[in-house]
Parts: sequence; C-alpha cells; structure tokens
Amino acid sequence: MRSLAVIAVVSLLPSLWAADKLGFEDRVELTRGLMAEYGTVKVLLPRSKKPLEFDSNGTYDKKEWSLIAKESGPAARTGDSVQVTKITIETDRIVLEINHGFKGGRKWYQGVQVQGTMGQQVPIGNSDSNAPGGTSIAILFHKPLEPIKSAEIKKMLAPVLDFEKHSVTQIYSETLPPEVQQAIKEKRAREGMNHEQVIMAMGRPEHHSREVKDGLKLEDWVYGKAPGKITFVTFNGDKVIKVKEAYAGLGTQVGNSPVVR
Repeated sequence: MRSLAVIAVVSLLPSLWAADKLGFEDRVELTRGLMAEYGTVKVLLPRSKKPLEFDSNGTYDKKEWSLIAKESGPAARTGDSVQVTKITIETDRIVLEINHGFKGGRKWYQGVQVQGTMGQQVPIGNSDSNAPGGTSIAILFHKPLEPIKSAEIKKMLAPVLDFEKHSVTQIYSETLPPEVQQAIKEKRAREGMNHEQVIMAMGRPEHHSREVKDGLKLEDWVYGKAPGKITFVTFNGDKVIKVKEAYAGLGTQVGNSPVVR
C-alpha cells in the first residue's frame, strides 16, 4: 500500500523533472525514506501557513521563526514527537508537511481507547505524535535539485529535527550551554543551574531544607551520607547560587563556591 502511495505522489510531478536532475528512482527513494517518518523536535517549531524556510546548509532564521511562533503559536516544542505526513518535491526545494500542516496536529480522540469485542482496550487514533499542532518546512537548495538520499535530508535537518531514537532528556540536554552539559556529564552541580538540571546531573536529593537568610529565600539540597563526601547545593529561587562539598568526620571541606546574586 505504501509503495502505491509513493508512486502516486511521484507521478504527480512530471512537469518539474526537466528543471532538476532528480530521476524517478531518486524521487521514489526520497518519498519512501521520509514519508510517515517520526522525528523528535530539537527547537520550537512554529505553526505557519507558509512553509518555514530552512537552508540546505543547515541554517535557518531563528528570529523569523520566533516571530512566527509569537503570531501563530507552537506546532511542537522541544522533545515532542512529530511525523512527516506529506512530501512535495519542487524545482529547487523539498517541502515536508509536519503533522498534516497548519490545520493539522493532535486530535481530541488520539490517545482515547475503547473496549474491543474481546474486552481489550483499542486506541481510536493511530498516531504516535504528541505535538499540539502542525506546520511545514521548506528545505531551500537555491539551485535545481540534484540526486540526494533521504538519509542526507534527515542529516540536513538535524539542527531542528532528530530522526534517531533519543530520549526527551537527551534532546533537552543538547540545548543547554556547554558548561552545563559538561557538569551533567560529570554528575555534578554548578552555579547557575536550575532544579531540573541538577536532578539530571545528580538525581533527587536525599534531604532538603528551606530558610530565609539576609532577605533571600534559600533552599538546600543535600547529597551523600556520613562517613564520606556530602554535597550541599543551595538555590535562590530556581537558580543554584552555591555548591559546597564536605567530608563528614574528616574535618575537610572542598569546592566552597562563592554566592552569586
């Protein structure tokens, strides 16, 4: 069934073939390799009636996308799963419809289950996408298209869509500043982190306490047990302002960081 759909889509575009160098087999491979594929969103995707422009060199106008998002809202946020639902191959661009385009997105009945004839729960919708809306992306080549594989298109879109299977946590961590990514990798806290990032690095604390000191509302997270190293992470609001490590019973402290206000 999917092969028939591929041939049907490709057969609609004969008038464009003379303008580019893509052959029939090239178009079939692109459509097969991209159609119905799921990807994980790495940046906020705006809902847009006009396809979002994305350059084939892997860049896009972040300011323009941000303005579109403010006007029309998000089609998908970082970590959301989205699906390619239509592919249009034009003379100098490839347009990917995401989640059925501007009018698409997650329907009210997706995720709803009904009881089957044998008593089993059967989902009404069959989409694995959890994004709130739809949009489309136009990959601009600025010249007549030449033979290219679907794997190359996926790699090209890597700054905004990840077609590999990764966890939402991994996708989120890749958007963080390098120094925060390094701290998470080394399983340690540092000044400037928020609660979520500290949990990603060190897990949830064994103990925590709150106090008001010098007009600041402070929260201490404590990791470790005596005897051994104990780490104290102090927050002001959602920001780490101090990290202190002490060795219980040994009378030694290390890593006493200054308070950042």
